[in-house]
Amino acid sequence: MKLPAYRKAIRDYIRANAKPREKFNHQPRLYQLAAQLAEGQPFDDDVLFAAAWLHDLGVFIGHRPENLAALKKWNNVIYAVKKTPALLKRFGFPAQKIPAVLETIRTHLPSVKPTSFEGTLLRDADILEQLGAIAILRTVSKIGRDTRFVIFEDALRVLRCNLERLPNQLQLESARRRARPRVKILKAFLEATATESSGIEF
Repeated sequence: MKLPAYRKAIRDYIRANAKPREKFNHQPRLYQLAAQLAEGQPFDDDVLFAAAWLHDLGVFIGHRPENLAALKKWNNVIYAVKKTPALLKRFGFPAQKIPAVLETIRTHLPSVKPTSFEGTLLRDADILEQLGAIAILRTVSKIGRDTRFVIFEDALRVLRCNLERLPNQLQLESARRRARPRVKILKAFLEATATESSGIEF
């Protein structure tokens, strides 16, 4: 099915700006998962699409600070909310929907409570992306090129934290149901690494 011109423009922009390269696949996967979580309930698909594709703009190389001190203080959500309106206007996105896109981006983190159904869909989908096999791939790929992930133990610490705190923060039953197999996979992985390491730190 042919995408509306503004959706293609959003996708093409993120394809060009998502760096490192593997960060691109998170956007289409997140949008699809968030839409699936609705399970027939009505939502604004334009708002969800734009928010899912643009929410991580501030984590891309070329958008985030290169200076380590500045990077430690960086708020990528504030950056995305600031940059998104001009981008959407340039792409021909429906202007009246831009505030809803910004609010959906603003509330997508686990620490924030969404104020719309689209926000809840995106937040729960983003939490699911931090559980299971995909979460392992996304986290381990950062080792050695992200200031937060110097050694394997840094990645394992984040994954253990995700397993402990994120499943209980899901709001939708559709998300909680999808989380169960992901939790099992992540738990099994962490148990296996603990067993195979024989108590020696990575």
